[in-house]
Amino acid sequence: MGEVLVGISGWAYPHWRGDFYPHGLPHRAELAYAAERFGTVEVNGSFYSLQRPSSYRSWRETAEAAADPAAEFTVKGGRFITHLKRLRGVETGLANFFASGLLELRDRLGTVLWQLPETAVFDADLLDGFLRQLPRTVGEAAALARRHDGKLTQDRAVTRAPKGLAGRRLRHTLEPRHPSFGTPEALAVLRAHGVGLVVADSAGRWPRFEAVTSDLVHVRLHGDTELYASRYSGAALDAWAERVLAWSEVADVRVHFDNDARGHAPHDALRLQERVRRR
Repeated sequence: MGEVLVGISGWAYPHWRGDFYPHGLPHRAELAYAAERFGTVEVNGSFYSLQRPSSYRSWRETAEAAADPAAEFTVKGGRFITHLKRLRGVETGLANFFASGLLELRDRLGTVLWQLPETAVFDADLLDGFLRQLPRTVGEAAALARRHDGKLTQDRAVTRAPKGLAGRRLRHTLEPRHPSFGTPEALAVLRAHGVGLVVADSAGRWPRFEAVTSDLVHVRLHGDTELYASRYSGAALDAWAERVLAWSEVADVRVHFDNDARGHAPHDALRLQERVRRR
């Protein structure tokens, strides 16, 4: 059986305070509170801008100090690479991204998620070329990071693999939002590079792919009936639990709830986590 970790996409939401987070819990303690309850937490601020090494270091230290299970981090790739450059000419962008502090997560660094815009159509050569550039170990990520440009000053760049972790595997998943990525040719490219195709539930907004293309199945639940807003019913969670358990027979599984607009994500994650654990 593969390892199943259930968690949330982001954790710093003001409207969760006094609901998921207890009244009076200091904001600085929110990640620790989440890390004590979930096996995986997604860093999504990295999608919007390069984060600082000190932030990654602080998140890792918080997770390490939390009670079991201490969260693993999935880090979302930058939109500069996926949405602005659209995977073209991204050598320096990738170097800057991996130099920005991801290596400070050390053995808490889990998956790197690459989300594409819904207008991005499958292009075999483009996708193959992009996936070839992705580092597959922490050591390769460090080597790539050393090629960063002047956008990152020396005090804002981490370019050395943590001691003893250079050979640690680094996995990637792709979340496309165009139906062309469900074709046999697209799946073949992903399988050739061992990159997981994200199973995205988006209340019907985008296609949902369920093909297994690597030894990691990454599920992102954006909302059952209303994108980012609706909760998942008990019946819906039962169905997702069955899917997750079936996938775990052939792969590791990571599940992130992204229906955070009305604060449902952490509660739904706890409910799914309980269903998966008791079966």
